[in-house]
Amino acid sequence: MVGLAEEFGRERVFNTPLCEQGLVGFGIGMADMGHTAVAEVQFADYIFPAFDQIVNEAAKYNYRSGGMFSAGKLTIRSPCMAVGHGALYHSQSVEQFFMAVPGVKVVIPRSPIQAKGLLLASIRDPNPVIFLEPKVLYRASVEQVPEDDFTLPLSKAEVIEPGKDITLLSWGTPLYSCVEAINMLRNPPASIAEHFPKDLRNASVELIDLRTILPWDRETVAKSVAKTGRCVIVHEAPITAGAGAEIGAYLQDKCFLHLEAPICRIGGWDTPFPHVHETFYKPETVRIADALVRTLSY
Repeated sequence: MVGLAEEFGRERVFNTPLCEQGLVGFGIGMADMGHTAVAEVQFADYIFPAFDQIVNEAAKYNYRSGGMFSAGKLTIRSPCMAVGHGALYHSQSVEQFFMAVPGVKVVIPRSPIQAKGLLLASIRDPNPVIFLEPKVLYRASVEQVPEDDFTLPLSKAEVIEPGKDITLLSWGTPLYSCVEAINMLRNPPASIAEHFPKDLRNASVELIDLRTILPWDRETVAKSVAKTGRCVIVHEAPITAGAGAEIGAYLQDKCFLHLEAPICRIGGWDTPFPHVHETFYKPETVRIADALVRTLSY
């Protein structure tokens, strides 16, 4: 975002006081006046002071006015997820807090190309959008991003790798651990090879990036799970009441007769994000690979 103020002028690009409730409220007012507003909460961990503005104002503005007013031109950007040294107040995942809020959309990209296409789609969407950017990917993820204008569809999951034996579903940073887990399943290190049965190493894993958390792509995910009969859901947020719980409940209802194993969830532990041992808190490669083995072996 370097140089935006110089390119577009200080009247359009400016710093606000460090008050999340204020800057989101300001964005709602701008959107209601017909302007395209992009508000940035510096860390998703601090989006909670603005929770009232998002849930009770932005999400309901169009509904309560019968379509006369709208905050749909508002997009709220915020860095989320673990950064490697963020601990309690700078490494949290917050997407699950908005799962029960009709009227807003929640988007999490996994890479630079995805970020550009999904962000432009979010800005142009007629609904308020919370756009959560995995902060560790700012420096770790490298792609050649097209300079031309393009968008990627919201509420449409992407099948990154097709498969027929098990569905592996995630979003944001954990997707990279999912790829490593698939590779570990196929070619386990000699030191732990005994834990990976040889008859499972050729298992065909369908890897899906959900991309939009709310409203999520039920059709694509349910179609995949009905085909594979097995599903592992991975996210960084704590496992209890995480987004995976809602997804799992839906799949249990819609895919019950197709399931060959219980739906498995791998997530953060039900503790505050720790100062040390972040890699043991996050759903890292070994935990995901173990979940694949357990679900395929059921």
